[in-house]
Amino acid sequence: MTSDSYDVRERNRRMDCCSTCLRLLKRSTASRPIPWHALKAYVHKSGIGTLECAFRSAAWLLLAVGALLTTPLEAQRAPIPVAWDDFTRLFDQAAARDSMVGASIVFVRDGRIAEQHQYGMADRATGKPVTEQTLFHYASITKTLTGIAIMQLRDRGLLSLDDHVTTYLPELRLMHDPYGSIDSITVRMLLSHSSGFQGATWPWGRGESWEPFEPTKWSQLVAMLPYETLLFKPGSQFSYSNPGFIYLGRIIEQLSGDNWETYIQKNVFSPLALTHSYFGTTPFYLAAERSNNYYLSRDSVSGRETLTDNGPDFNPGITMANGGWNAPLTDVVKYLAFLTNAANGDTTVQRRYNTVLPYRDLKEMWQPLFPTNSEGSARGSADESMGLSFFILHRGRATFVGHTGGQAGFTSFIYINPVNGDAVVAAFNTLSTSPPASRPPATSAFNVIREAALKRLQ
Repeated sequence: MTSDSYDVRERNRRMDCCSTCLRLLKRSTASRPIPWHALKAYVHKSGIGTLECAFRSAAWLLLAVGALLTTPLEAQRAPIPVAWDDFTRLFDQAAARDSMVGASIVFVRDGRIAEQHQYGMADRATGKPVTEQTLFHYASITKTLTGIAIMQLRDRGLLSLDDHVTTYLPELRLMHDPYGSIDSITVRMLLSHSSGFQGATWPWGRGESWEPFEPTKWSQLVAMLPYETLLFKPGSQFSYSNPGFIYLGRIIEQLSGDNWETYIQKNVFSPLALTHSYFGTTPFYLAAERSNNYYLSRDSVSGRETLTDNGPDFNPGITMANGGWNAPLTDVVKYLAFLTNAANGDTTVQRRYNTVLPYRDLKEMWQPLFPTNSEGSARGSADESMGLSFFILHRGRATFVGHTGGQAGFTSFIYINPVNGDAVVAAFNTLSTSPPASRPPATSAFNVIREAALKRLQ
């Protein structure tokens, strides 16, 4: 008998080795895959592993497989460690303490909504509540879309991650370059925030009413370049850069012939059926579901709070590629299903996922390249690393992949657990512009809710 022709009817025939058994048994259960680690653990525990393992041992393995197959999938999963009622209570208390107007969170399991919770109002003036359909803005989470687009172009042979950025954008040579190495900046460095470019798109903001929310034209960015400088030697460390992703968006436009928004619509949103996702001004037919966004300020002496309603829409300008995504959480759930490869045996869905980006490419993007707490970085922590447009976050033995976002009064986060496929998305419509000095950032509602959410993904 060969190692790939096992027939369960021939019970008196020996299997060549345990690895063969496992491979064939895994194939035989392909319609409902059994976790490979579960099979492997049983083999080691039961002693199967000799070169001449008898059918008796294989029969016990088949019994174990049968037990797994007859147990509901949900029962095979470890229970979520934080009770749902406790979590929603924490969520509401944290949001109320920070005077948030509205927020929403969804937990995803096997690519589907497992639990969801909404808090407060999408429009305080009218009393419109936050619902499952409420449209939020996801700001820098958009960078992951740009990263995926770059990987698509890489796979299609249109660029290399090690291409020099000035090949596509020679205007960048106008920037002051104390390291003499601006031509060494690569696409990979832009994706990993290790290029040396500054953090802010508009670096001279002083809060004046006449200032743009963001620059609106490429020519404006180019005009600013002679008055900017590289902050460190390219490729030497992490430092978060919004302009870096604008440059990536510009490269996508050059190579595809589409503007960035159209490219993402064609190559990410449409194949993933993100039907309510958009950029810029909210389409009329969706306007009733759009959330307003708010700034909350506190007087440093009296502690008096002032809530400013910024309305529903704002113009991200030239920053679409690094912060333009708007959607209901239900659309983001579909995106998380793609990121966790949760096709659930549906070959049509799997084919669409592979068309957008094969899972092996996503895992490539999730490899840590730089710690985010490097010297000179304004953000980051010792348990966080940067991959290619995705952050890698460690909590104990658990590793998460995701991104946060913040623009105007909107903040948000997405995270997945690549091991078990669980995921979460949360969005908030209120930003505190002057939190109490006595409260460390870790105690903000955003961070308290995020840490509790991560516990539920472990």
